[in-house]
Amino acid sequence: MKEAIPVARSVDHGFAKLMPDVDRERAWLLTVDGAPQSYVDLDDPTHLEFEYARRLGHVLDVAAEPGRALDVVHLGGGALTLPRYVAVTRPGSRQDVVEADRGLLELVAEHLPLPAGARVALHTADARAWVEHARADSADVIVADVFGGSRVPAHLTSVAYVREAARVLRGGGVYLANLPDAAPFGFLRSQLATLATVFEELVLIAEPGVLRGRRFGNAVLVAGHRPVDIAALTRLAAADAFPARVESGAGLRKFIGGARAVRDEEAVPSPEPPDGAFGIG
Repeated sequence: MKEAIPVARSVDHGFAKLMPDVDRERAWLLTVDGAPQSYVDLDDPTHLEFEYARRLGHVLDVAAEPGRALDVVHLGGGALTLPRYVAVTRPGSRQDVVEADRGLLELVAEHLPLPAGARVALHTADARAWVEHARADSADVIVADVFGGSRVPAHLTSVAYVREAARVLRGGGVYLANLPDAAPFGFLRSQLATLATVFEELVLIAEPGVLRGRRFGNAVLVAGHRPVDIAALTRLAAADAFPARVESGAGLRKFIGGARAVRDEEAVPSPEPPDGAFGIG
């Protein structure tokens, strides 16, 4: 068998590398400007290597009865890890992937093609602009995993943006976001307060060490108009190699405290990660 070799290429918004995993025969790590973006195992699309990806996967697992096809919008493409996961775990799902970096999409399509029959449409567009023009009530799930470099862009953090995302979701739909922060969690709290202006139900999933302020890390936010299965989500998150806590209800309201929702005119990107927080190779 031909040995897999790394691929490196300048894309529209940085320098991308695809590096084979020596421990898994057809698995690849995607980095952009040294920051890990995605991990894909072409032989096992249900393998989610990154902690935050597993947590997003857990929410997708409990978003509807097992195996039911869903209409899913992915804001941020990377190596299409979660679209591959949904295509396998929920066959027949229709998925839209919105990625601003055309060069990155072309690199992934060339070297890590989607499986035949996957109903995944790729769009080169700004995430907010695409959402603003999307049909109302057209998605069951929106997954927001958008980074400009290693930061979430400011225009994807405001009340106006969240209202547009909610418009695209169906009544029982779920909004998911992967957001980075560290104590005292000014960004994370403000994002929860922003989502609370539109959605009645909020859930936060994060590693205990991050929530205790020990390190910078990712948190997954879940928002909707109907409760998610907290018990099932808690079991799944606790069973991971790096267990996560699931916060909701009164505990989450206490965490939000007096944080204010973000308006467009005051929106800022997520905090800059400290040196070495995510970077590799």
